[in-house]
Amino acid sequence: MDDVEVKIAGRSIGIGHPPFIIAELSANHNGAIERAFEIMAAAKRAGADAVKLQTYTPDTLTIQHDGPGFRIKEGLWAGYTLYELYEEAHTPWDWSEALFEKGRELGVIVFSTPFDETAVDHLEKLGAPAYKIASFEAVDMALIERVAHTGKPMIISTGMANLEEIGDAVEAARSGGCNELILLHCVSGYPTPAEDSHLMTIADLGEHFGTVVGLSDHTLGVAVSIAGVSLGAALIEKHVTLDRASGGPDSEFSLEPNELESLVDGTRTAWEARGTVNYARKTSERANLVFRRSLYVVADIERGDPLTSDNIRSIRPGFGLSPKLLPRILGRKAKRALKRGAPLDWSCVEGGELNSAG
Repeated sequence: MDDVEVKIAGRSIGIGHPPFIIAELSANHNGAIERAFEIMAAAKRAGADAVKLQTYTPDTLTIQHDGPGFRIKEGLWAGYTLYELYEEAHTPWDWSEALFEKGRELGVIVFSTPFDETAVDHLEKLGAPAYKIASFEAVDMALIERVAHTGKPMIISTGMANLEEIGDAVEAARSGGCNELILLHCVSGYPTPAEDSHLMTIADLGEHFGTVVGLSDHTLGVAVSIAGVSLGAALIEKHVTLDRASGGPDSEFSLEPNELESLVDGTRTAWEARGTVNYARKTSERANLVFRRSLYVVADIERGDPLTSDNIRSIRPGFGLSPKLLPRILGRKAKRALKRGAPLDWSCVEGGELNSAG
């Protein structure tokens, strides 16, 4: 699906374009809008194309309750109730306008993940250029259809979803009116072990659903993202913080600004290297043709003497006949006297090329 592309705020996204890099702000503002502004500025300096927010409140995600299932027992957020986690992690809605304005000031695209229909309504008032459906909401058909009705480009993360569930989400998006859809291969482990990434799924997603595909990457470091681009990811999303030492719900698996810069550079190099299927001689190789082997005279030969393995060899440099012709050359006679170190060509051989097949 190399010819499929999506545009977000005028930026073309597809395998024919440099990877689109999203810096996920998530909860890394740690409750301070000034820190959110700093992360956005750092993301822009590092070369990210977009900063993504998350638009929810604890009450739009869950209820304040401590019964079975509501308190997290293991993993990164063990000990929190769901309500406590989302209360700490959410981005206040009254920041939204300022965050979008900061993006315009910086020249970086800002959009968000809405978690319910009220969040979509809120973001529509701000002129959000696109929407992201989080992995955990990929089974929420009503939300997907509501976002699709906006007519904006939509990105759906597929973490935890099986192929049938992804198909349902794609159908809901398309039937709802979404004409520009990106699917992100995602593993919803925080952090994700590299061996769980299964990056070969990226291209398969595109083949199955005919969409632009990318990677929402929760592994540590940048290697998996770079590998993802080489395997067909046109978009990379990574959580970003100013410094992991400051803590916060997402800090452990977030990139610091210098790492984000490495990711931007590495993924763009990977994209350039991916290229196309190409067996032709490359421009950078041409000067090195001289170092290939070819047939040379390695001992003086008089006119009429036989060409043998003692006086003709395959050596470097590459100005003589191809080494594959050696069996055709041996046993024939020199057409003229040949000096040691001379490249062999057909003018040196009695009968020349006309009889070379014999």
